[in-house]
Amino acid sequence: MLHINGLTYRIGGRLLLEDASVAVPEGHKVGIVGRNGVGKSTLFKLILGEISSEAGSITLPRNARIGTVAQEAPGGPESLIETVLAGDPELAALTDEAETATDPHRIAEIQTRLADIDAHAAEARAATILSGLGFSEETQQGPCSALSGGWRMRVALAAALFAKPDVLLLDEPTNYLDLEGAIWLKSFIRDYPHTIVLISHDRDLLNEAVGFILHLERGKLALYQGNYDSFERQRREKQALTVKLKKKQEDQRKHMMEFVERFRYKASKARQAQSRLKALSKLEPIAELVEDRVAPFFFPNPEKAIAPPLVKWDKVSVGYAENKPVLRNITLRLDPDDRIALLGSNGNGKSTFAKLLCGKLAAMGGDMKAPARLTVGYFAQHQLDEIAAERTPYSYFAELMPDDPEAKRRARLGAYGFGANLADSPCSTLSGGEKARLLFALAAFHAPHILVLDEPTNHLDVDSREALIMAINDYEGAVILISHDRHIIETCVDDLWLVHDGTVKRFDGDMEDYTQLVLERARASRRAERAAKPVVQEQRPAPRPSAAATQKAVEKMDRRMDELRGKIDILDKALSDPAIYSEEPKKAGDFTKLRARLALDLEELENQWLEAQMG
Repeated sequence: MLHINGLTYRIGGRLLLEDASVAVPEGHKVGIVGRNGVGKSTLFKLILGEISSEAGSITLPRNARIGTVAQEAPGGPESLIETVLAGDPELAALTDEAETATDPHRIAEIQTRLADIDAHAAEARAATILSGLGFSEETQQGPCSALSGGWRMRVALAAALFAKPDVLLLDEPTNYLDLEGAIWLKSFIRDYPHTIVLISHDRDLLNEAVGFILHLERGKLALYQGNYDSFERQRREKQALTVKLKKKQEDQRKHMMEFVERFRYKASKARQAQSRLKALSKLEPIAELVEDRVAPFFFPNPEKAIAPPLVKWDKVSVGYAENKPVLRNITLRLDPDDRIALLGSNGNGKSTFAKLLCGKLAAMGGDMKAPARLTVGYFAQHQLDEIAAERTPYSYFAELMPDDPEAKRRARLGAYGFGANLADSPCSTLSGGEKARLLFALAAFHAPHILVLDEPTNHLDVDSREALIMAINDYEGAVILISHDRHIIETCVDDLWLVHDGTVKRFDGDMEDYTQLVLERARASRRAERAAKPVVQEQRPAPRPSAAATQKAVEKMDRRMDELRGKIDILDKALSDPAIYSEEPKKAGDFTKLRARLALDLEELENQWLEAQMG
């Protein structure tokens, strides 16, 4: 399906891809992995044709549709449903043309293609995707302009999924999702009927949703069959084999050189020595295995322990507006060695609870007790935008360590992976992962008793996420974690708290139980919606529309019936020509089927028109 042949690309003199080749099988799900900055997103731009390669080619089957998430989040007055429907340009164009087409041949083509792409179910499909990504039925009818940036990106993702291209490219699709949305997306990707190539550092997604891993390293592409765990195992085995072969070659080279040095000047052995020298010159060196070192994360342990509980909540309520609590009746306690993950859909109050714990929001009611000397370190993704572009990591540490010498400040920065170059670089030049590292360093600088980490893995590659997991597990304080990454929850957390129905409670179960709960809730919600519609109609008859509304509806039906009659007349004229049956029998059959379908639509519309007139 997707063939990349001898691709070479460099940016600013830096070689990102060098003679890279791979063939992605049709209909397969492929996850692209590699360290931050190796060129994964650049590869997507090359596939999309947004930039040109220095050498090589990228080929797709003729007429194959390729799609991705729009870089600019939708923010206009259009409803979410309208925006998602517009995500399929072919559907939108055909729907518009169907209203005005008069040529019978073109009408038949349009209607046949609309049937092929299941146009009649398009709105229901768009609603299902939006629902899976966390949008309520009411929100789906509202404008995109009413949403925040993160939620708008979800709409852009929904539009890309709805378009159902032959090749779908997704770059970190879970970054704007909560855990519930990530669970739904994983299921969607598994069931997608066409090819998906996705860049992701979400280990759970790479294990559950893809069948191949495409590894980008040192400008080369290598395709591994299996999920991420399988890729890791295969890569380690390959590395071990490379080390073994290199040692064997070095031993062979050493043995040859010893022979040459010993006998090169001895007449009887001179010819053999020359043969050894020729063999040495032909011996291809095995590349040195160089592992890029992942800078560690470091969270200093609290210097002075506090007796449990660190925090105790008794019937606490909290919110942003007076007498309008977001969360209420919170009765919990947090101890020094607790590792808690907050579960719940976005918008249910996870961040509100985090702000309450950090002192950014005060309790509206109830009793919240915490020692006066309790310190809390807070990390949240939105803080990346608050880092001053012109400042450097060193300037932040100089501010925090005003009385310490420069060497001590730089040593502290080095512990977080900021060497001399990075430490003195303007923050505007730092990558997302490097900015996240700086935020971790600032949040944990004063050795807090509690670390609150709100989506800490965004912008971190897989290896950096593993380094973060190690740092969290080495930290001796309490941890509150909010994350869509199931892997980090399962490896760092002991207890789950569920933020749902306006409160926070302990969840009795593990992540597998919670995943099943989320999926069952989604199924139950869909069943309830389907079941509620006829009940509502039986128990609560819809109010009679006003005369003006009725008249407007009748006029709309009149126009639509005129359009249908006009198209039927055109088809009747075409079918009245005997030549069409002998010269173009297939077209005659298509026209006959289309006329029958249009006649049924007209009959149904006429019945609706009569009901409106009699109502």
